[in-house]
Amino acid sequence: MACETERVSDAKPEPYGVRGGARTTHRRGRMSTAKRAVLEELGPRWSISPAEVVLPDRVALSFGRPAPLLLDIGGGTGEATRQWATEHPDHNVIAVELHRPGLVRLLRELDVEGPTNVRVVEADATALMAQWPEAWVTGIRVLFPDPWPKRRHVDRRLVDTGFVHRAADLLAPEGVLHLATDWPDYADQMRACLATEPRLVDVVDVVDEPGDSDEEPAQEAWRSHRPDRPVTAYEARGSGAGRPIADLLARRA
Repeated sequence: MACETERVSDAKPEPYGVRGGARTTHRRGRMSTAKRAVLEELGPRWSISPAEVVLPDRVALSFGRPAPLLLDIGGGTGEATRQWATEHPDHNVIAVELHRPGLVRLLRELDVEGPTNVRVVEADATALMAQWPEAWVTGIRVLFPDPWPKRRHVDRRLVDTGFVHRAADLLAPEGVLHLATDWPDYADQMRACLATEPRLVDVVDVVDEPGDSDEEPAQEAWRSHRPDRPVTAYEARGSGAGRPIADLLARRA
C-alpha cells in the first residue's frame, strides 16, 4: 500500500512533487492529423498553459472573471467535467488531462455545446498541485485514475498520502475532495490515505444498518452513495468487468 495508516506528527514532509516522477502520464492514443488540427485550432480558445494556471490572476483573466475554482484531475473525454461545470455556473472549472484523444473530444464538445466556465490544461497534475496556492479551490475531483493494478506498479498510483495531504492544503474550508475507483484494493488504499489526514472529515450519506459497529476500521469509515454524475468510460469498463464502484468524499474541516 502506498500510504501509511499511522500519523507521524513530528516528521517534516518534503514539499509535494519533489519526489518521484509524473503520475498522470501520457496514455497511448492515436492522434490523426484531424485531431492534431483540433488541438491547434481550439486549444488556444479553451486551454490555459501550465505556467499560467498556477497564478490566480491569470486564471481569472482566462475565464474573464474571478470565481471559486473546481479542479477536475484526469477528466478523460470530459462528460463528467462538462456536467460539473454546468451544475456550478458560478464556479470556474479547470480540467487537467494528458490523454490527448480525450482532450480533443472535450475541446470539440466545449466549442459546440459549452459550458463556457471550463478551461483545459495539458499537464501533470502533481506538478501543478505543488505550485498552486493553499486554500484556493473549493473542490478537487479524481474519477477513476489509472489503477496500476500490478503489484510492482502500485507506487505509481496518483492517490497516496502525499496527494491527500496536498489536496487538503489546496482546499478552502468546507471544500470537498472526491475520489472514485473501480479497483477494490485502490479504494482501500484511498481510504487508508484519507484516514491519515486530520483536516479532512468523512462525508457520509449512508444510513448505518442495525448491528453496525460504532468503531469502524479506517478502510470502512470512508463511504458514501454515488454522487450524481455521468457514467464515465472508465467506470463503464470497470462495471462491465464486474468490479464494484467506490466513491469517497472528504470535506476540508
